[in-house]
Amino acid sequence: MTDHISKNRERAEAAFSLTQTQHLSRNRVVSEIDAVTIARNEKTARLRALRLEQDAMILAQVAAKSDKD
Repeated sequence: MTDHISKNRERAEAAFSLTQTQHLSRNRVVSEIDAVTIARNEKTARLRALRLEQDAMILAQVAAKSDKD
């Protein structure tokens, strides 16, 4: 009887360990994906700001050129 309980307990602990490992792996992957997403969003915002600045400079140059004409 004790062997039967021990084997059941071993199986339960192995199943729990597997579930826990899968959960931790999933959390690690989600954290990595979140970090990549944040980095991408920051880069996109920086590039957008640079593009808007460049567009404003071009518009100012066009306006200055048309004022001269």
